[in-house]
Amino acid sequence: MDFAGKDKATYVRDMFNTIARRYDLMNTLMSLGMDKHWRKVAVYYAKAKPGANMLDVCCGTGQLSLELAKTVGPKGKVTGVDFSEKMLAEAKILVQHNSPAQNITLLQGDAMALPFADNSFDGATVGWGLRNLPDLNRGIQEMTRVVKPGSWVVSLDMAKPSLPVFKQIYWLYFERLVPAMGKLWAGKKSAYRYLHDSARTFPSQDLLARIFSECGLTETGYRNLAGGVVAVVYGRKPPAKEGK
Repeated sequence: MDFAGKDKATYVRDMFNTIARRYDLMNTLMSLGMDKHWRKVAVYYAKAKPGANMLDVCCGTGQLSLELAKTVGPKGKVTGVDFSEKMLAEAKILVQHNSPAQNITLLQGDAMALPFADNSFDGATVGWGLRNLPDLNRGIQEMTRVVKPGSWVVSLDMAKPSLPVFKQIYWLYFERLVPAMGKLWAGKKSAYRYLHDSARTFPSQDLLARIFSECGLTETGYRNLAGGVVAVVYGRKPPAKEGK
């Protein structure tokens, strides 16, 4: 991928700062409105419960953080972290206009070095974020580090459909139509070309589940959504041993 002479982290931050205002609109258009359901599935696999303390990495405009907040309720807490200041600004607007706002904290931070102590959270999610990291394994390891033993780490992201014909139609749509939509609705065709390219190079859902395992997670697996266009990949931090 061409990062216009920048390192990946800088390119991605600048890109998301540029498209932040239209990001949610584009997600809804590209997913045909299914993105809301996908986030609910991710929250389910993260085992979020009332009163839990959850982390949302690469929280972007806060949509997944908000879904977590609805689940953990007023006695729970959600911390959203992102390194794009303009995406966070959009997230703050979203949070302010929704009732669970009081249990969401939004912070600017780096997924490569999360600013939290070990074993701090009851679970962690990342929505459409892992493929933007300069070091995928390190990002997963950081999420694993900050969740408590026995907690779940969950990724919601683009995947690789395998059905013949359908997968060809999907990739044609993503390669041709999505960048055109990005130019029309977000004024940034190159950003949505990057989204296509990054989805192409991102590990398939089964491979990502294996990477989760390599990063120390157990009970790893995945669930395909929309015919494998999107997948929830999950893994559990090993429970603490007796007497530890």
